[in-house]
Amino acid sequence: MAKPADLKPRAKRVIFLFMSGGPAQLDTFDYKPQVGKKPHPGSVYKFAKHGDSGLMISELMPETARMADKLCVINGMHADTGIHAQSAMQLHTGDRLRERPSLGSWVSYGLGTENANLPGFISLNTSRPTSYSSAFLPSIHRGTPIGVNGENMSHATIADVTGDHLPVSAKRRQLDFLQTMNRRHLADRPGDAELDGVIKSMELGFQMQASAPGLLDLSDESPATLERYRVGKQEKRIGTCRMSDFGRQCLLARRFAEAGVRFIELNHGSWDQHKNHRRDLEANCQVTDAPVAALLEDLDQRGMLEETLVVWGGEFGRPGLTPDNGKNETGHNANGFTFWMAGGGVKGGHVHGKTDEKGGRAVQGKVHFRDLHATILHAMGLPANDLTFHHAGRKHRLTGPEGGKVVKEIFA
Repeated sequence: MAKPADLKPRAKRVIFLFMSGGPAQLDTFDYKPQVGKKPHPGSVYKFAKHGDSGLMISELMPETARMADKLCVINGMHADTGIHAQSAMQLHTGDRLRERPSLGSWVSYGLGTENANLPGFISLNTSRPTSYSSAFLPSIHRGTPIGVNGENMSHATIADVTGDHLPVSAKRRQLDFLQTMNRRHLADRPGDAELDGVIKSMELGFQMQASAPGLLDLSDESPATLERYRVGKQEKRIGTCRMSDFGRQCLLARRFAEAGVRFIELNHGSWDQHKNHRRDLEANCQVTDAPVAALLEDLDQRGMLEETLVVWGGEFGRPGLTPDNGKNETGHNANGFTFWMAGGGVKGGHVHGKTDEKGGRAVQGKVHFRDLHATILHAMGLPANDLTFHHAGRKHRLTGPEGGKVVKEIFA
């Protein structure tokens, strides 16, 4: 059963589109106009106004640009480090160095799931267990990882609960027998959250046998839908990108959202373009642009976007290219970069925050990962800095000792 929110929620669920490696903000959503005779500082790509709002979006994202009036672009993001692993960990958990519960686990802990037959938190195509770890939270709130893109599943995932070697009635009897022993064991250890979590996870695993396989089977989707999401299309690789993976992830995200999963993370990488920047950036945009637009469009048409907070971004950004320097290399930049949100009560066609004239440092409307976390929790109706869990003698929270500031200006 879902837990009631302490605050009035703007969204029922989150879909987090994690662009691993650091998307180049100046080539995508952070427009810097030409100054006099000087060219656009930091990008070799053209920008144009889109939608009624006139939101400036790069030519690399033509399909996403169709949804401009749904996007709330946050150009004042900043983080503590330009080291991939540490910054990605901080984005997911609030801590750079120690394993802590992930954002999805905190949301699951705070609100529970809307569907007792499915996990509250699902993570697609991730190789980082810290990204879906529940750490010291009860294990029932750990994210369920689903392989590469829902086709080739690994770890202890849905693949492990779909076997057909026994009829369902026999499996039910087996589980009931085991759970009877488990609950007797728990009775001798009152308050053992880890054991209680295992018991709940076993029950969830059984319930998933009925629900999960159908959600992963896309055979009931129309050819037109598969085409819009680019599922099974463009199988070749450009740089490090396989062309069909992300479309399948986006379509699965819509299906999981419809089924009541509370937090869904999608992963696409790598945006780590040190060399061959133009080639690999263009490939990444080509892979992700149409599926993201299809996801937003479907959610909107089905009346789900306003109750679904969609979040797009990576662990940091990149300094820009310039048309006249002849180089095709970029590095890491944690001092200023871009996220965007859609749905969940945020302002569409809106830009919050600003980087300096070269796009390298956030100077207005600054949003740290702590603030991003606080804002997401707030959108879900959870108290940004008061959602805590007692562990190792003290209370812990996602927003850390410093706490996070809810960016109220982005909400309609």
